[in-house]
Amino acid sequence: MLLTGKNAVITGGGTGIGLAIARKLAAEGCNVAITGRRLDVLEQAADSFGGYAVKMDVAHESSVVTGMQSIADHFGTIDICVANAGIAEGQNIRNSSFDFWRKIMAINLDGAYLTIRESLRHMPVKDWGRVLAVSSIAGVRGLKGAHAYSASKHGVIGMIRALSADHAKLPITFNAICPGYVDTDIIERNTQSISERAHISHDEARALMVDLNPHGRLITAEEVASAALWLCSPGSDSFDGQAMEISGGQP
Repeated sequence: MLLTGKNAVITGGGTGIGLAIARKLAAEGCNVAITGRRLDVLEQAADSFGGYAVKMDVAHESSVVTGMQSIADHFGTIDICVANAGIAEGQNIRNSSFDFWRKIMAINLDGAYLTIRESLRHMPVKDWGRVLAVSSIAGVRGLKGAHAYSASKHGVIGMIRALSADHAKLPITFNAICPGYVDTDIIERNTQSISERAHISHDEARALMVDLNPHGRLITAEEVASAALWLCSPGSDSFDGQAMEISGGQP
C-alpha cells in the first residue's frame, strides 16, 4: 500500500470531497482523522473506513489548536494535511454585508491557514510531509456572483505557493486542488438557490452548472480524491507549489 504508516488529517471530512479523500487515503493504508462541526456525521463517516473523528471548527483558532493537538496525540505525528473545509455562497457585492465577507474568509481562508499552521507544528519537517488545500476553479479565474468566495480561494492558492517557497529545501510539498463543479451536497444547495433566485426548475438550475464543465457533466468527488492520493504518494515529490485544476477542461 502506498501510504502505510502515514497519518493524515482532513478537515470537512464528514461529507463530499473530504470524505472521498479520507476513504481513498485509508484504502492505501493511511491512518486518517477527519474533522468538522457535526460529531454525529463525523463518527458515522469515520466508521465507514476505520478513521478517527474529531469535532473542530476551523473558523475558531482555539478549536483548531485543540483539535489538531488531539489528532497529534492520537497518532503521534501528522504527515499529511488536507485543508478541505469550506463554504460556497454568493451575493451581489452592492447588497452584501461585511459580516458575509468575514464569514466566507473565516472558514475558507482563515480556516485553511489555521489548519496548515497547526499541522506543520506536529509534522516532522526533516522526514516527509504533504500539505494539500482544496481551493476551486474560482480561485484561478474568479466566479461570477461570488466575489468573497473567489477572493478566499485565490488567497488559499497564494498561501500555498508562498509556503512551498518557504519550505523548498525540506521534503514537504504544498499544493492546491482546484475543482470545477463537483457533484456534492454544496452543488445541491446551490442548485436550490439558483432555482429560487432565477425562478427556474431544479433540473434547469442543475443544467446551468453542468454546462460550466466543458465535458458536460459534474465532476465526481472520487475524481478529486484520486488527484489528492497522487499528490500524497511517492513519485509526486517534485510537484510542489502548484494549483491543480480538475475542471473538465475549462480554458
